[in-house]
Amino acid sequence: MEITQEKNGSSLILHISGRIDTKTAPELEAVVRAALAELTELVFDLGETAYISSAGLRILLLAQKQMNRQGTMKVINVSQELMDIFEVTGFLNILTIA
Repeated sequence: MEITQEKNGSSLILHISGRIDTKTAPELEAVVRAALAELTELVFDLGETAYISSAGLRILLLAQKQMNRQGTMKVINVSQELMDIFEVTGFLNILTIA
């Protein structure tokens, strides 16, 4: 997994490529936790994300709960495979997917 950060003031876009799974999720969690306090907008760009496991979903949920209190969060460029995962897990009702 590779994470590229695009920061503009209190907005952050995280471009994630590869797989978000049990092995890679701690790295993503560290990046998200380090950035969350100062953000009013958080965007996860999953255009290059091949897979997301329950460990990755947990990070999205953690980020969404925090951003509900301090700003907005959205997930963009979601493939059909990831959309299916979000649908089965109920995350379509939790996340803002653009």
